[in-house]
Amino acid sequence: MSASLEANVDPLDSTAVHSVQRRSVATLATSQVLGGVAVAGSLPAGALIAASLGGSEAAAGLAQTFGVLGAALLALPLARIALTRGRRAALSLGYLLGGIGAIVVVVSTAGRSLLGVYLGCLLVGVASAAGLQARYAATDLATPRLRARSLSLVVWGATIGAVAGPNLLDISGSWALAWGLPQLTGPYLVAAVVALGAVVVLVVFLRPDPYRESLRLRGVAGTDIAHPRLRDGIEHLRSRPRAVFGIAAIAIGHVAMVMVMVMTPVHMAHVDVRLQLIGLVISVHVAGMYAFSPLVGMAVDRFGRMQVIAAGIVILLVSMVISGLSAADDVLLLGIGLFLLGLGWSCTLIAGSTLVTDEVAPRERPSVQGLSDLTMNVAGAIGGVIAGVVVWLSSYAVLNAVAAIPVLVLAGAAMLPACRKPSNTRSM
Repeated sequence: MSASLEANVDPLDSTAVHSVQRRSVATLATSQVLGGVAVAGSLPAGALIAASLGGSEAAAGLAQTFGVLGAALLALPLARIALTRGRRAALSLGYLLGGIGAIVVVVSTAGRSLLGVYLGCLLVGVASAAGLQARYAATDLATPRLRARSLSLVVWGATIGAVAGPNLLDISGSWALAWGLPQLTGPYLVAAVVALGAVVVLVVFLRPDPYRESLRLRGVAGTDIAHPRLRDGIEHLRSRPRAVFGIAAIAIGHVAMVMVMVMTPVHMAHVDVRLQLIGLVISVHVAGMYAFSPLVGMAVDRFGRMQVIAAGIVILLVSMVISGLSAADDVLLLGIGLFLLGLGWSCTLIAGSTLVTDEVAPRERPSVQGLSDLTMNVAGAIGGVIAGVVVWLSSYAVLNAVAAIPVLVLAGAAMLPACRKPSNTRSM
C-alpha cells in the first residue's frame, strides 16, 4: 500500500519545487512585461513607417501582416528548441531576434528601405511568439490544481506592456530625434532595449530551466529527449480529443476577437468619431483581454477548464450581439461590447491553454504547444483578412454575425462526449 501511495504522489508537489515555480513565474511575468512593451509599442509605429515609405495604407497593413507572420513562422522552431534545449534557450532566442528586428527597422527606416522595415517587423513578431510560449513555460512546474493560475499570471504581465508601449510614442520619438534618427524609429529603439533586457532576465534568472527540471523530477532521462520530432506531437493529438478541443478554443476565440477588434476603429471612423474616443474603446478592450486574467485563471482551477471555455463562448456571443447592434458613434455600447470581447478571449485562451497542457504528456508539451500557437496566429491572420472583406462587402453588423459562426461551432463541439470526458491517460 505504501508503494502504491508513493506512486501516486505528484513529484512537483513539494515545498522546494513550489519555491522554484514562484521564481519562474515571476521571471516569466517580468520578461512578458518587457516583451509586451517591445511589441505593443512598435506595432503602431511600424504601420506609420511603412505607410510613409510605401505611400499607401496597403503598405501599412503589410507591416502588421509581417509581424503576425513572424510569430507564426517561429512558433514551431521555438518549440523545437524548448524540446531540445529548454524554455530558457527558446524564449531568450525569441526575444533576441525581436531585439535584432527592432534594430533592423531603425536602420532600414533611416535608409528608407521598405523591404528592410518588413524584415524587421517579421523579426519583431518573433518576440510575440516568445511571449505566447512564456505562458506555457509557467505551467511546467505547476501542479494541476494551480496550473491555470500560474499561466494567467504570465498572461497578465502583458497588460503592463500593452498599456505602456503605445504611450511611449511621444517620449521615444524625442529620443530618436536627439540621436539624429527619424522620429518614428523611437519606439523601435525602446523595443530593442527592452527585448534585449528580457533576454538578460531570462538567461540570468530562469534557473533551473522549468521544462528540463520538470522532466528531471518525473524521472525522464535527458537522452530520451535528445532528438524529438514535432510530428510526434501531431501523432500524440490523435488520441487526445480534449487537447484538440483546447487548441480549437484558443484559435476560435482568437479569430473571433481579431475579426471584430480590427474593424471597430474603422466602423467608428466612418461617422467621424474622435480618435480619442476610438482609443478609449480599444483601451477598454485591452483591459478585458488582460486585466482580469488572474481571476480567470483562478476560475479555471476552481470550476474546471471546460466550464470556463463555455463561459468564454457565451461572453463572446453576447459581445458580438452588443457590438453588432451598436451605432458607430455609440461609444458606451461599443465599449461594453469590446470589453466583453476581450474577456471572452481571455477565458478561451487561458482555459484552452490549460486544457492542452493537462491532456498532453510532459515530453510532448512544447511541440503541441507550439502547434497551438501556430494555429492561433494563422487563424488571427486569416480572420483579419476576412473581416476587411466582410465589412467592404456588407457592414460591421454582418461582420459580428460572421464572427459568431466559428464560436457557435465551438459550442457544438463542446457538447461532444469525446470533448467532455477526460482522457484515461491524463498527464500530471
